Amino acid sequence: MRLVVDLNKCQGYAQCAFLAPDVFSMHGEESLVYNPRADEDQRERLTRAVAACPVQAITADGLDGPAGASAGTTGEASDDR
Repeated sequence: MRLVVDLNKCQGYAQCAFLAPDVFSMHGEESLVYNPRADEDQRERLTRAVAACPVQAITADGLDGPAGASAGTTGEASDDR
């Protein structure tokens, strides 16, 4: 599973760190640190964390949400950066 957080969008609400602390953590009060290659056993927590982001800054490839929809998409075209 591949995670990407748009750190320009992230406002440091830390909902992701609360819901998936093994993947996301806050460094200081505003800086998010995360593992871009999360383990498969974190799938349920990541689904919740992606959905809980108030600014939709998290994109998760390979993470299926309810009814097989891709969770974490922001509606923007994906590119290989």
